[in-house]
Amino acid sequence: MKHLLLPTFVFLFTISAFGQNYAVEQLENSPRHHEWVTVESNNRTLHNFVAYPESSEAAPVVIVIHENRGLNDWARSFTDQLAEKGFIAIAPDLISNTVEGIEKTSDFVNSDAAREAIYALQPEHVTTDLMHVLDYAKTIAAGNGQIAVVGFCWGGSQSFRFATNAGDQIDASFVFYGTGPSEAEAYRSIQIPIYGFYGGNDARVNSTIEASEAAMKEYDNTYEYEIYDGAGHAFMRRGDDPNAPSDDPNVKARNASWERLTDLLNNL
Repeated sequence: MKHLLLPTFVFLFTISAFGQNYAVEQLENSPRHHEWVTVESNNRTLHNFVAYPESSEAAPVVIVIHENRGLNDWARSFTDQLAEKGFIAIAPDLISNTVEGIEKTSDFVNSDAAREAIYALQPEHVTTDLMHVLDYAKTIAAGNGQIAVVGFCWGGSQSFRFATNAGDQIDASFVFYGTGPSEAEAYRSIQIPIYGFYGGNDARVNSTIEASEAAMKEYDNTYEYEIYDGAGHAFMRRGDDPNAPSDDPNVKARNASWERLTDLLNNL
């Protein structure tokens, strides 16, 4: 498996047609070290955005799985925000080089095209990609041996699903408004705690919580979750906008979730 470091500035100053301006500004003003790393997986090159904390000590590594619009500017901004809190964060672009002539998410004409590429992915290929990213995460010299996964929307579902495949190679999975596996038997192989974060106004996703909770309980697995009143789907991204009013339920949910997430990561 080959890992290749690419110049950071080439990507940091490329603003996609469907990026969030506040996220781009946050990335451009970040003092932390960013780099792009490539991993060979499923017979193609998989691009990964990595952010390092400013720290003299080894740190946990967090794998960040993006929403159903690919590795957009906000997903990279979130990755950097994790680094700001002292974690090494790596965000794979799971649709990089899955469509001919398109290297990464920012090369798609718009977010709808990126979403189409997401839904064309084969589940087993996503698992293979994430296992290769996990293998790379284990090699990061500044890591302390602890590895967690966090995902949003489609990525939230993938972070839950990855827990069924990774065994004890990861320490925890954090699921933001993502659904659990539909087959109860799939929960049998989970060996780590699952922490859920859900918006109160997200009935489609929340309708699956009860079944996930029952399956996790059946196999004596830890499943702890919070539902944030008034927040909608994708509240972490929507609540991250600095122009949003402070009393917006999405902002409140984002802030409360951020505190919970970092506390849990600090206590892996």
